[in-house]
Amino acid sequence: MIPRRKTVVVVEDDFRLQQQLIKILEKPPDIECLFAVSSAEEALEKIPAASPDVVLMDIKLPGKSGIDCIHELKKQVSQLEIVMLTAYEEEDNIFRALKEGASGYLLKTSTPDDIFNAIRDVYSGGAPFSSHIARKVAQYFRQDKQIEDENQTLSAREREVLRLLASGYIYKEVADQLDITIETVRTYVKRICLKLHVRSKVEAIIKFRS
Repeated sequence: MIPRRKTVVVVEDDFRLQQQLIKILEKPPDIECLFAVSSAEEALEKIPAASPDVVLMDIKLPGKSGIDCIHELKKQVSQLEIVMLTAYEEEDNIFRALKEGASGYLLKTSTPDDIFNAIRDVYSGGAPFSSHIARKVAQYFRQDKQIEDENQTLSAREREVLRLLASGYIYKEVADQLDITIETVRTYVKRICLKLHVRSKVEAIIKFRS
């Protein structure tokens, strides 16, 4: 049985780059680019009805910024996974985007394979970052004190979520066990990935068990 393709929408105002991304996303058999838009306003008009799995979002757009767009999109489609694809690597932009609901952050220097893997990672509950951005995130979590045992940075609830996932439970089963929503489970997984400095749920489970 052929798995359903992961659907993607591109939000990018640079027409040349927009077309390059559309062409790139035609290559993997498990990914489908539904369409591309050039502004936050157009994204807010078209994305909720299309309900893609993943949005690749630029920050600097005409009119509303990409970060403002995330805030409004997540209010309309809470389960939407948004990965920033931008030239901006300032900490303020990174953490504002994450605070508004972005699940990952890639630089435009990323390779096509980096983009494909980010789409797959975020679709499966991960939090993909360009390596340079991941270092900034890691430094943020370490700024108050040096972490000796990364597993100890997880809260009790985060460890419980990870324990259930490591036992083979799917997101819905974890949600039922803990009496929370699937979206809350996905949020916990993103936090776990950030704290353990990994890209996906699978890597988090492996690190948790080691």
